[in-house]
Order: sequence, then structure tokens, then C-alpha cells
Amino acid sequence: MVTIEHHTGYNGITRMLTWRNIPASKLPQGRRCAMLMQLMPQTLLFYLILIPTLMAAITCHEYAHARTALQFGDDTAARLGRVSLNPLVHLDPIGTLSLFLIGFGWGKPVPVARDRLRARYADTLVSAAGPAANLILAALCAWPLRSPSAMAGLDLLGAGVGARLLLTALVSINIALACFNLLPIGPLDGAHAVASLLPIRQQFRFEAFNHRHGYLILLLLILLDHWTPWSPLSWVLGPTMTFFNSLLLGPSAAG
Repeated sequence: MVTIEHHTGYNGITRMLTWRNIPASKLPQGRRCAMLMQLMPQTLLFYLILIPTLMAAITCHEYAHARTALQFGDDTAARLGRVSLNPLVHLDPIGTLSLFLIGFGWGKPVPVARDRLRARYADTLVSAAGPAANLILAALCAWPLRSPSAMAGLDLLGAGVGARLLLTALVSINIALACFNLLPIGPLDGAHAVASLLPIRQQFRFEAFNHRHGYLILLLLILLDHWTPWSPLSWVLGPTMTFFNSLLLGPSAAG
């Protein structure tokens, strides 16, 4: 039995969730927002938004992998309790701590036994399920922000300010998570998806190269992104993230 693990990487998310990176047109305006951001220390407000958005994004991502694998006949993750919307079963303690301390981390990998998957392209669909779940969650969170009636209702309930901040952060983080994990490098979902589409001989070569060099390449790209002026990850992911933000939040979000 060949078992692969779907590792989920989270790079630079704590840097992405800053007031200057959230589309200004979607931030709540007015006196109540100004009072909130003055009364509450920005670091505290930052983490009050960051923690639940990360929990939701990570949980949906990992649940989608496990659920899709079960749907196609592999119960490996299900037997480990991973077909769950409980965030605690999906968080890797070291990876989560690393994310908050140095800006990148990882979730607990979802094991998948390829030989138990019943459909021809099941492995591809299992790999794509995590990023797809993040994009779906981003679209669901963007809908109230694009709906004047929905936001008016939240304003009447006194929840408009917090809702705008939280929903905008959810959209941005889920888009970032989906795009990053679609990179065909190392242990990321994109690498598994590409490998599953290749002919057998090329698949073995691609997987052997990724197994040998993928982690090192990914680490190098992350280090360049964090500690040098050059950021290949931003060059590659920036246009895609801008596209999805513009698509879901409106053209003004691209600015």
C-alpha cells in the first residue's frame, strides 16, 4: 500500500493580514471603526482576527482532503479522525507556533492511500480539494461584503465593524492559502496534483525529484520571501491573488 501525505503549507499569512494589505475599500469606515481601532491595541485586534480566520481556513482545507479521499474509497484519514470540522485534529503544534513566530508554518498532513482510491483521477481531486475548499470559503465570505442589504443588517445589529474586518480577512487568507498550496513544489498540494496527471514514468521522476529537492526549494523560496528584497513567491502568487481578490471583492480590491 502506497500512502502519501497531503502537507498544507502556510507562508507569510501573518504578514498578509495587515491593515495595509487588506483592501482599503473593504475596511469599515466611520466613527465606530476609528474608536474600535483606537481603544483596542492593534496587536490584540490583529490576533483576534488572525486566530479565528486561520482556524477556519486550515480546518476547511484539511477536512476537504480527508472527506474527498473517503468519498473515493480511502478511509485512512477517516480512521484517524480527520474527517472532522474540529480544528484541533488538523493543527500541527510546531507548525502553528512557527506560523505565529516567524511567519510560515504547516498543518498536520492528511494521509492518503493511493491504491484505495477507486476513480482514475481521484488522487488529483483529493489534492485539489483543499485549495478548492479555501476558494469556496472565500467566495462565501465575500458575498456579504458585496451585498449592501446584508451589511446593512449587520450594521443594525451592531456587528458591522467587526464583521467587515473578519470577513475581509477570511477572504484574503483563504485566497492566499489556496494559491500557495497549488504550487507544484515539494509536499504541497500542487505537486501531488501535477504528479497524478503525469504518465507513470514521468510521475516517478517528478516525485523522486520533489522528494529529493522539493523541501529545499520551498525553504529557499520562503527564506528569500522573508529576508531578502527578492520574492519569487510574490512574483508568482501576487497576480493570481490579485485576480481572485478583484473577482470576489470587486475591482477596487486589486489596488
